[in-house]
Amino acid sequence: MDDPDCDPLALAATYRRFDVVNRLVSAWGHVYRTRVRPQLSALGRPARVLDLGCGGGDVVARLAALAARDGLDVEWVGADPDPRALDAARERERPGLVFTAQGSRELLAAGETFDLVLSNHVLHHLDAAGLAAFAEDSRALSRGSVLHADIARGRLAYALYAVGVAPLAAGTLLRVDGLRSIRRSYRAPELANALGAPWRVETPAPFRLLATAKGHARA
Repeated sequence: MDDPDCDPLALAATYRRFDVVNRLVSAWGHVYRTRVRPQLSALGRPARVLDLGCGGGDVVARLAALAARDGLDVEWVGADPDPRALDAARERERPGLVFTAQGSRELLAAGETFDLVLSNHVLHHLDAAGLAAFAEDSRALSRGSVLHADIARGRLAYALYAVGVAPLAAGTLLRVDGLRSIRRSYRAPELANALGAPWRVETPAPFRLLATAKGHARA
């Protein structure tokens, strides 16, 4: 996925199939019930949520559907500077769910703020400087919480994914990219150390990490 020269057809197929993979392994259903829904409900007004580095948009589209089912009034924004990702994501656009080809710096420069900022599987793609900048930018964009979900590195996670993804992997980059991502990801203490204060790192489900902090955007 990080390779700008990867097969565009395989990449497009990968973005489409992420919907199934993330539903199986990402634990966003649990995070929505325990974190996202309570925070948005407590606002007592329409909310605005950003998925930063949204990729093909499947996570933010799923959260938008869950919120609509629960009667929450939310504007959902998926942001990703990679045009290949945005091509896939924009197929999911509908009222209340929009996508923009911007990174965190561009959003900050435009004066954007949100009630909640989240990401999925972004942190392990970043070097130390990029991680620090991404973490700080996400806090600067949020008036409420920031939730960054990622993979927890481990041999069992690697082995189970290698076997489990096989039925879904044909014609995609799911296997090679997923295994590479697991190798590059963090264990909980490593991510907590890399992020530093005020971040906290939790394990909401097996093989999953959730880094949380309060935002400091002006209300």
